[in-house]
Amino acid sequence: MAGTNSRIGFISPYSHNFCASCNRIRITAAGSLLPCLGQTQSIDLRRVIRANPLEDQRVKSAIYAAVMLKPLGHEFTHAVTSTLTRCMNMTGG
Repeated sequence: MAGTNSRIGFISPYSHNFCASCNRIRITAAGSLLPCLGQTQSIDLRRVIRANPLEDQRVKSAIYAAVMLKPLGHEFTHAVTSTLTRCMNMTGG
């Protein structure tokens, strides 16, 4: 496409620990709110919404609790074994 300015970026967690400035969270299709892709902690946001369908403050509090779980730094390693068992296709993007 003529005139299109495309840019490709790479996430380099091994050489650049960007966790301290990360402002990303993800919600899986199953309703789990993930504060960090490299960690196993999550909040069951679907359960909170279903239990409190008319209480926005409870949902906001759950989201805030998830954000507070964000680590200051990742624990990615080059090791062959990993404690993270969630595949990216389960996470969504």
